[in-house]
Amino acid sequence: MKLKNLVSILLVIVMSGLLIYGYKLYNKTFVSNTSFSEREVYITIPTNSTHEDIKKILTPYVKDFDQLDAVFQQVSFEQSYIPGRFLLKKGMSNYDLIQALKYNVPVKLTFNNQETIEKLVSRISSQIEPDSIALMNVFLEPEFLEENNFTKEDVLSMFIPNTYEFYWNTTPLKVRNQMHKEYTRFWNEERRTKAEKLGLTPTEVITLASIVQKETAKVDERPKVAGAYLNRLGKGILFQADPTVVYSKKLLSNDFDQIIKRVYLKDLKLDSPYNTYMYKDLPPGPIAMPDISSVDAVLNPEKHNYIFFCASVERMGYHEFAENLAQHNVNRDKYSAWLDKNNIQ
Repeated sequence: MKLKNLVSILLVIVMSGLLIYGYKLYNKTFVSNTSFSEREVYITIPTNSTHEDIKKILTPYVKDFDQLDAVFQQVSFEQSYIPGRFLLKKGMSNYDLIQALKYNVPVKLTFNNQETIEKLVSRISSQIEPDSIALMNVFLEPEFLEENNFTKEDVLSMFIPNTYEFYWNTTPLKVRNQMHKEYTRFWNEERRTKAEKLGLTPTEVITLASIVQKETAKVDERPKVAGAYLNRLGKGILFQADPTVVYSKKLLSNDFDQIIKRVYLKDLKLDSPYNTYMYKDLPPGPIAMPDISSVDAVLNPEKHNYIFFCASVERMGYHEFAENLAQHNVNRDKYSAWLDKNNIQ
């Protein structure tokens, strides 16, 4: 009887111990361990992060990092945390957090209307792990440029404005290769055939499209503007595009952050290969990153005889077109008077 009682007592002790252990294990593993008030937050773990680095990254978002880390070491097959971008949700348990830290969430990388390759890499590097220097070195790699018929001045034409999906900790080479793949896909047989009929290369089309886009923000007017420029190109007339003067001014002053609202006569004499008042034909490369609508406007231009156009004061945002200089001067004087009246410098 005594032995039976002893066994019963031991069983009670063991069961109690197991229950206590199970309760603690449950609390450690499945009870909420987040400390942020937002519904969800994204965190990034850089490549080659040390354990101490990861602790600093996660501590602001969890109540007890050491507890999380202990569970991680027990249940995770990985030897360490992986780098990347991760989504944490309010109320996640340690188990949920560990599962979340195994799933690298891709970044929706976007860019448009960048004026220079420097501006572009800055924009891209703000969204993924590689920095501007690493991206620039790969984008401007001499062998790559030569192999694909690009130069430092026109490589911006390779980047088609869109939304791309990358892992946050992707490499610069993967970014470049994906961008070139999309460029090749964009320039399908139909678009290349249209460019050839215009006597232009894909890079020249994008360069002209960048001027068209800077001339008008009205998508429905872009084919008409493109037609006027192509008429000038066909007649061997200087483009005399004000946006190229603005770009030249920014380039020569090394200040692409300045806002230039008006082009003056003295600006037309700026000595820059991008200044189409001084140099014939197209600039050495794009003066911005044109939208697809602008590229397609050049490939599908409106047919007309206009060779001049000037900003309209009656239809704001649009332009007044002319077939001869006399009519253009009337439109230009009207616009200049409007600028003076509104004190636009």
